[in-house]
Amino acid sequence: MHGVAVRFFGFTFLICKGCCVSSELRQSPLDALHRSLGAKMVPFAGWVMPVEYGGLVGEHLAVRMAVGLFDVSHMGEILVQGRDALRFIQHTTCNDAARLVDGQAQYSGLLTEQGTFVDDILVHRFAEDTYFLCVNAANTTKDADWLTRQATGFDVNVRDVSAEYAQLAVQGPRAVALVQSLTVEDITSLGYYRFRRDVVVAGVPTLVARTGYTGEDGFELYCAPGDAARLWTALTEAGNPTPCGLGARNTLRLEAKMALYGHDIDDTTTPLEADLGWMCKLSKGDFLGRGALQQQKESGLTRKLVGFEVEDRVPVRDGYPLVADGQELGRVTSGSPSPFLKKNIGLAYLPIDKTAVGTQVFAVVRGREVPCRIVPTPFYARPK
Repeated sequence: MHGVAVRFFGFTFLICKGCCVSSELRQSPLDALHRSLGAKMVPFAGWVMPVEYGGLVGEHLAVRMAVGLFDVSHMGEILVQGRDALRFIQHTTCNDAARLVDGQAQYSGLLTEQGTFVDDILVHRFAEDTYFLCVNAANTTKDADWLTRQATGFDVNVRDVSAEYAQLAVQGPRAVALVQSLTVEDITSLGYYRFRRDVVVAGVPTLVARTGYTGEDGFELYCAPGDAARLWTALTEAGNPTPCGLGARNTLRLEAKMALYGHDIDDTTTPLEADLGWMCKLSKGDFLGRGALQQQKESGLTRKLVGFEVEDRVPVRDGYPLVADGQELGRVTSGSPSPFLKKNIGLAYLPIDKTAVGTQVFAVVRGREVPCRIVPTPFYARPK
């Protein structure tokens, strides 16, 4: 692929020139629409997706203060069906799916036997025998294969249904009103992490979920790929949401301290270390990784993911070392200027004795030690 490498708030992307697309990269059903809007298109997780349209900072602030519209069709969807569906989900995820009712979702993790992440996912309960999983784009095939291997001995069918869905995210203070204006069904009453299937939005059959990856209220809308452009256009005409790309999605989720697989969590980190112990229900019974987590909890953590603010105007990027007293403590997993808070912020795994709020550490930026301080997280929480 021909292009130029450009950094966007902590990520390096290859910007595509013209309409060249590698045959190895998948295209969103909205690809032509994004290009018509002047989006900068980049390879990401096996797809070519928009990183920004008119500017990352403006897109970020639109979500915080009004409403933004994202194409997240690169995300994967996996359907688990069968008599043993609940027992299987309980075995393969660390949260307690038995607490779900039809139309409810939960954040959870697929874990290895060592208690580390295969992926972090959203589990939606369609019915007692049917669960719909939203998984990370780069992990879709891996997750489907891993779940299929775990299915031995369970009366379940695991199917990657990603090709059957496009996904749009409408996020921000005006998001709920915008989507509600396009349907006769009452979706304003949907609670957080609740969803409804077969809602007709602008004439399009849609799964409407009150979920998101920005720290704001809003919906994630799942529809058939062939209907995605129609739905995007209707949302645009009804409420003029700001089109937003991957760049703003990253800075928004960082402000809200939402983990990014491959950066803040991966197959070397556990939920307890990632400050996600709340989603590990050790009391629910056995599940993959439970023994390792129980042992880690009893032994005590040696490191933990924490947030820091940079006490300097210099941004601290992913991968930069953090040091104290001449010793490297860890490396930044996510780091970026915060458009809304107007600070430089980041996440890193640090030794447990360096994780208390107020602790000072230093980031090494081009050979210079830049002061940083551990702060409470999330960095941003929307007003209630």
